[in-house]
This record gives sequence, C-alpha cells and structure tokens, in this order.
Amino acid sequence: MMGDLGDNLRGFINNRWLVFVAAMWIQSCAGIGYLFGSISPVIKTSLNYNQRQIARLGVAKDLGDSVGFLAGSLCEVLPLWGALLVGAFQNFVGYGWVWLVVTGRSPVLPLWAMCILIFIGTNGETYFNTAALVSCVQNFPKSRGPVVGILKGFAGLGGAILTQIYAMIHSPDHANLIFMVAVGPAMVIIALMFIVRPVGGHRQVRASDGFSFTFIYSVCLLLAAYLMGVMLVEDLVDLSHKVVTVFTTILLGLLLVPIIIPLSQNFFSDPQVPLEEALLPEPQKLEARRSQQEIQEVIFSEVEEEKPMDVDLLPALERRKRIAHLQAKLFQAAADGAVRVKRRRGPRRGEDFTLMQALIKADLWLIFFSLLLGSGSGLTVIDNLGQMSQSLGYDNTHIFVSMISIWNFLGRIGGGYFSEIIARDHAFPRPVAMGVAQLIMAVGHIFLAMGWPGAMYIGTLLIGLGYGAHWAIVPATASELFGLKKFGALYNFLTLANPAGSLIFSGAIASSIYDYEAAKQAGTHHPGQNSWATFSSWLMLNEPPKCTGSICFFLTSMIMSGLCIIAFFLSMILVYRTKMVYANLYGKTPT
Repeated sequence: MMGDLGDNLRGFINNRWLVFVAAMWIQSCAGIGYLFGSISPVIKTSLNYNQRQIARLGVAKDLGDSVGFLAGSLCEVLPLWGALLVGAFQNFVGYGWVWLVVTGRSPVLPLWAMCILIFIGTNGETYFNTAALVSCVQNFPKSRGPVVGILKGFAGLGGAILTQIYAMIHSPDHANLIFMVAVGPAMVIIALMFIVRPVGGHRQVRASDGFSFTFIYSVCLLLAAYLMGVMLVEDLVDLSHKVVTVFTTILLGLLLVPIIIPLSQNFFSDPQVPLEEALLPEPQKLEARRSQQEIQEVIFSEVEEEKPMDVDLLPALERRKRIAHLQAKLFQAAADGAVRVKRRRGPRRGEDFTLMQALIKADLWLIFFSLLLGSGSGLTVIDNLGQMSQSLGYDNTHIFVSMISIWNFLGRIGGGYFSEIIARDHAFPRPVAMGVAQLIMAVGHIFLAMGWPGAMYIGTLLIGLGYGAHWAIVPATASELFGLKKFGALYNFLTLANPAGSLIFSGAIASSIYDYEAAKQAGTHHPGQNSWATFSSWLMLNEPPKCTGSICFFLTSMIMSGLCIIAFFLSMILVYRTKMVYANLYGKTPT
C-alpha cells in the first residue's frame, strides 16, 4: 500500500500536466507589466512627474518586458529553476526599490534611475516566460500550439488576477500595489521553481490528452467570464470588503481547478500504458526525408527558372498541368545526366531561415512594421489607461486595467484558434487574421477618441482583443514563413516592435499631446497670457496639471486609429505575397 502511494506520488511530481499547471500559475504572475496603468498614477503624484516623464517609465517597462535575450541565454546555461530565481530576484529588487522611493523610505532618484529600476523589475517576466515555454514545449512536443496559446493567455490575464487580489487586501494606500507587484510574483516563483522543468513528456502521451486540453480551455473561458463579471459588479455596486474577499477566494479556487488533471491521472484512475511519442524521427528516416526534400527543392527551383512567362496567366488547372509536365521532364533529365540542376541559393519561405537570412526578406519587415503599428498603438492605450479613464471622469481606474487584461487574454486564445482555422482548414494566409484584429483596434481607438458614455468599456474591449490576437498570430506566422530552427532569435527580434511602438507612440505622441492640452487648460485661468507665460506658470506649479475631458486623448486616439489602418494594409500585402506559401504548406490551392 505504501509502495503504491510512493509510486503515485513520484508519478504525480513527474507528471507533465503538473508542470503545465504550475507553468500556468507562473504565467499568471508574468503579466505585471499590464499593471503599469494602475501604478503610474501613484508614481506620478508621489514624485511630481508630468505625463512625458510617466511615458518614459512606460517605455522602460516595455523594454524590460520585450528584451529577453539575456533570459534566453541564461536558460541555456542554468537549470530552469536557476533562471526562475534570477527573474524573481530582478522583479523583487526592481519594483521593491520603486516602492521604497514612492513611499519615501528611500531617497528620491532621478528619472533615469527610476527607468532602470522599472526595466529591471519588468525584465524578470522574460525569465518566467522563457522557463515556462521551454519546459512545456519539451513536455508537449506535438501540442505546442495549444500549450503556447494557453500560457501566453495567462500572462495576459495576470494583470486582472493581481488587481483582484489587491482589491481583497483593501489597502487605502495605492502605493501598496507596487509592494504587492514586487513581493507576490517572487513568492509564487520560489514555491514552484523546482516543479517547472522537462520531465520526458514525450513518454507520457495518453489517449485522454485531447479531453484534458478541452478541460483546460473550458477553465480558461470560465475564469475570464468570472473575472469580467466580478469587475463589472465591483465597478457598478459599492461592495463590502467581505463580499470582495469571497469573490477573490472563488477566483483563487478557479485557478486551482486544473490541478485535477494530474491528480486524477496518478491517484484516481487506472494505470495506463503511455503511448510513446518520439521527439525526433529515426536517423535513417531523417536522412531519407532530407535527401528527398533536397531533390524536390532543386527541381522546384529549376521549374521556377525554366517555366515560360505565359504559364502564370493560364487558368489554375491548366497551369498545374503545365508545371507538373515541366517538372517531370526535369526529373527525367536530371536522372539521365542530361542537365545539371543548380541549387537555389538560400532557403525559400516555409524553410528554416537564420535571423540574418530573414532580415533581407520583405516578409519579415512587413510582419515587423505591421506589428509595430498594431501592437504599438494597443500598448499606448495600455500604458495610458490610468490617465485616459481619469480624464473622462472615472474614479476607479483599476477596472479598465483589469478589463483590458481579460480581453487581451481572450484575444490571444481566440486569435490563435481562428487563425488556425484560416490556415489549416482553408489554406489561406494566417496574416489575414492579423488584419482583422487591426481593423477591430482601429474602431476601438475611435470609441476612445469620442469619449461617449460607456465608450471606455467598448474601446478597451476592442483594443484588448486586437492587441492580444497579435501575440497569438505573429509567432505562428513567423514559424510558418521562416521555420523553427532559429525561431527563438526571430521571435525575440519581432518582439522589439513592442517597445519601439511604445517609444514612438506613447513616449513621443501621446504624452506630448496630453501635456500640451493640460498646459492649455491650466492656462485658461489666466486670460491674456501669452504662450510662454502659460508654459512658465505650468513649470512652477506644485504638481503637474491634469487634463480633463475627451480632448486629452482625442488626437492621440485618432492617430492610433489611422496607424492601425496602415497596419491592416501591410498585413494584406503580406497575405497577397504568401498565398502560394500557405497553399503549399497545407496542401490546397487558394481560390
């Protein structure tokens, strides 16, 4: 009996579903960057910053969240628990020091030093992301899509979860939210860091895995719906602290529900013989496949060079017949030695690229700039949500931070799901889903610009969905067009579009317009003053002026809407360029 219990316990500890669930909990703490909209107002008030200075901190946060080269390098030389510990330490030191400065427990630092602290604190997220994704992709080698989508989704939901926990703490001092951001994730990481690791997942494949993923998806949707309902109730009704505590306890209970899967597999079900799943094909098969692929590449390249120009003008059926006939002739000629077939230099789209090879391809730059315009405009809203809601007269800014986290989560889940249907079921380019997401964001920015009653709710919904969808669609698109061999380097390059967009749109455009409108409103109390006198009086104020009304972000939102429309056209150019690539990848001819 004790022997069976010990075996079950060892099986539970080494169960890949336990690793996956622990990685989900870790990712719930990897969304602290989305809380910047909640902590920026208290930083602004305590340190007497203007909107431009807050925007600088936002850019530092975005850089910390996106620059993951160091985390990726350390994960190759350290055990994953070591990398997680480094990330927890960075998070604790960075945000802990910010809390000390804001609460007056530490001397006030210059803005550049505060930017470094925000960068260090937020950069801890990259270690959480890397360790969770590396371990789970190795444990689920044939289910990478669902695993990555769910983990990235929980990172997007993290802001709403931490905000609800903070509401339960019920601290009248909003600076304590910064303390929670510093301490909370570090405690979770230290508790789970030895669980998240590769455990030979390819030897644990079960027939019930499909049902298990469906169960996890159901929990995710239930969690998002519950959080949305709770946030709306808390915004519309003045609840007692006891009720808020009950709501938060139910939330924590929902987060624990997925542990049912590894528990049931090891303690409450009959032992099953796992279906062994090879991570790599056998060497002989691999070599045979590689040789066949090389022959196909050579012939395809030669067909492209030898086919007459008028072939592309023929109807689809006739064109395929002509190309197949020419291909057969080239195969026979190559076999007889009558022609010497030249290899095409460099990989084609759909094959494995290095980063340097991909950087000279127009497709990569179309993805990059489309992502820069689309996600950059969404990040501008996320970074300025506190000031946006305050300017429109909302007292509780946390509700919008939580809502955009929830919609971001659903955007990542939904974007990955629907783009998969477009690509796999219809052999149509996946970037068309990105174009749709960018149009949705363009409409959301218009709602924010107009400032109508309830427009903040609709705007955050649309922008959260569109922004989240980018981060489910872009990685999959990059892997399809440029292969998986150097996917880490390619993905890290593309993520640089996020801080680049924030630097330009939030750091330069949004903050400048806000400060200009705030100074103009502050100057209306002194009619007859020239612009220089107004500006001088603004500098002499004891606290930076605040802007009120929809005018504060009207021009910014309209510019962001226009940028999303430009991003849509870039996505459509990418769709046009890659139609044949997706047709070849998924075995269909696009109509």
